[in-house]
Amino acid sequence: MPQAPRRALLVIDVQNEYVTGNLRIEYPPVETSLPNIGHAMDAASAAGVPVIVVQHDAPESSPVFAKGSPGWQLHPVVAERDATRHINKTMASVFTGTDLRHWLSANAVDTLTIAGYMTHNCDAATIYHAAHDGLKVEFLSDATGALPYENAGGCASAEEIHRVFCTVFHSNFAAVTTTGDWVAAVREGRALAADNVYLSNLRARDVKAAA
Repeated sequence: MPQAPRRALLVIDVQNEYVTGNLRIEYPPVETSLPNIGHAMDAASAAGVPVIVVQHDAPESSPVFAKGSPGWQLHPVVAERDATRHINKTMASVFTGTDLRHWLSANAVDTLTIAGYMTHNCDAATIYHAAHDGLKVEFLSDATGALPYENAGGCASAEEIHRVFCTVFHSNFAAVTTTGDWVAAVREGRALAADNVYLSNLRARDVKAAA
């Protein structure tokens, strides 16, 4: 019988900046993601899964996440719940400049579940870092979110960014799932699996050929 995953839930940057500040999450809307983040934290705590809350720090002169500002503060959905550990970071990946990897190893965690913001920035950087370091990764697609971009590289809506990153994550780096399905897997001690690059591409080519 396969051994149950030894999970930790990593709740990344659920700060007011993304809800009422200058970087407002658009997709999925926070009316969806925030309750799911709370649900995931409650389910993790009930199951004995460690909950690690992450908070991004920027200089006091920064237009976003200025340390000590209202936007820097954790949103009440997270701030009012218990956490096993609290990590402050200054880079996109939660692993960079922190003791996260040491803590996970010391606590025999082999599967890291990602919730929080943003899908395409701190979540993505952390997912890639964790996967490359040999951890299994899970991504709660309805407990996360993106915002739109326009720059010299192009233009993309929040929905496009979130959908594309979820597709890429599941192709190789993380098992992308809903909060409800993840909670069920936690209760059952069941692992969740990602797909692979070849099959993901093969399905897309088959659909295109059939059109």
